[in-house]
Amino acid sequence: MTGRTAAWYRHFGTVDAPGSSPCYAEWSLGIAEDPPLIARIDLWPNDKRQPILLFAAARFLGAVPGPFEEFRRFLETHWDDVSRVVQSRATQTNEAGRCATLLPSLAAIAAAEGRPLALLEVGASAGLALYPDRYRYEYDDGTTVTRLSPVSDGGTPAAAPILTCATSGLVPLPAALPPVVWRAGIDLNPLDVGNPDDVAWLEALVWPEQEFRRERLRQAVAIARRDPPLLVAGDLNERLLEVAAQAPAQATLVVFHSAVMGYVSAAGRLAFRQAMARLSASRGCHWLSNEGQMVIDQEDGSTEVPEVDPQLILGRFLLTHNGTPVAITGPHGQSLDWL
Repeated sequence: MTGRTAAWYRHFGTVDAPGSSPCYAEWSLGIAEDPPLIARIDLWPNDKRQPILLFAAARFLGAVPGPFEEFRRFLETHWDDVSRVVQSRATQTNEAGRCATLLPSLAAIAAAEGRPLALLEVGASAGLALYPDRYRYEYDDGTTVTRLSPVSDGGTPAAAPILTCATSGLVPLPAALPPVVWRAGIDLNPLDVGNPDDVAWLEALVWPEQEFRRERLRQAVAIARRDPPLLVAGDLNERLLEVAAQAPAQATLVVFHSAVMGYVSAAGRLAFRQAMARLSASRGCHWLSNEGQMVIDQEDGSTEVPEVDPQLILGRFLLTHNGTPVAITGPHGQSLDWL
């Protein structure tokens, strides 16, 4: 197990973090070569050993980005508290920026159906990805998509975060935002944008060098506070059909998820696909999956999308619409490469 954990951190430090966070790359590689620290991490359950979870827990408690030696000393001094946070929290990165990679598909669905959207996100965290119609978008071809008027609750208008995204291929960028009339989410432990500790945890999950992500997180939180979504606690397979039944019949239901299925077992992913098939047959809906390589290379040895070269997805996500691959996306919504 020690070898597997070290390899996990080495992979994160050489594939996932470089280019996005030199700090996390250095910390990951430092831990990978630190057997005593790896042995401590191996005392946690397997689903609690992710680099992001450890780093967020330490930063939640006051660890400052810097050289690995300083971070190592912080862990040594605060290990019991770090372990407590790791055991009580989960990796629930709620990246509003991913809406930039989902928007073309959502707008195309609304246009094709001729109806407004009802959005249901599984693994919703605090639900910040449920507001694609409330954000502003800037794509690198010069396309800008925004609301005609700012969101307001009758008081001060809420500043919408600007989501920037680099594109390649024939991306069907929309001219306008799709209408959304209902939004809901399912999560094992939904986060409350009205709870300062939950918001602080969301901020701790933002990578150190990416202050722009922290700022847009705060703006997205302000929007969610003005119009909270329906967030339901529970297992996505157990609650999916129940929550979906609450969506208004006059709207087109879209079920979506980003960076969620990697935390679900192969059996759980199979059960979810079967539940989506039942939902599609009974209600009619669209399914957008925005996931990384862990979902493609499944525990049972099967491959969900054999037509896509896994090398294309290293460090990135695959976006599929009703099971058909449509794009390779940046994990934080920073890029959209249409297939």
